[in-house]
Amino acid sequence: MSATTQNLSDSPTLREDEKTNTLSKDKIFHILQTQRRRYALRYLKEQGSKVEMRDLAEQVAAWENDTTVQALASKERQRVYIALYQSHLPKLDEEGIINYNQSRGIVKRGPLAEQFDPYLETTDTSTDETAKPDSETDEDRWFSYYRWATAASAGIFGASWLNLPVISTASTNTLGAVIISLFALISSAQFVFR
Repeated sequence: MSATTQNLSDSPTLREDEKTNTLSKDKIFHILQTQRRRYALRYLKEQGSKVEMRDLAEQVAAWENDTTVQALASKERQRVYIALYQSHLPKLDEEGIINYNQSRGIVKRGPLAEQFDPYLETTDTSTDETAKPDSETDEDRWFSYYRWATAASAGIFGASWLNLPVISTASTNTLGAVIISLFALISSAQFVFR
């Protein structure tokens, strides 16, 4: 009977160990429902090593306020710092997602942090404010094409208005069709290559 009792007591222990190695999706989503936690986990993922709590709080505040760390106001920093210090980081530490040394102000990813990686926004993997995300670069490139098409269109109509020899021989309908075709070509290319 003692062997049976011991086997029964061993089974729940194994299940508890399994729970500490894997979080349920409900638990993951519950933890990720707070934007500050998502930002904190994202920052720790991008850094890859231990960070100072102050740096983490500043970057989270910058993301929340859609600005750079340098442009943050003192109140914006303080509001995020206090919430992370008192609530969010201790909760993540308690769950085993991060290792948080509150007295030293050091934070690093914990054993369960990898389970959150698929859910974290990582389109901009750089925390350098001077670096542009790929989506901005792509938008700038297409904006440049439209800007040049607009300049070419204005040049064509200007040359027509000044009666320059080659352009003035074309009808207004032909010039309009050329310009519309130019914009249609750029729009189609943008649709296909995005």
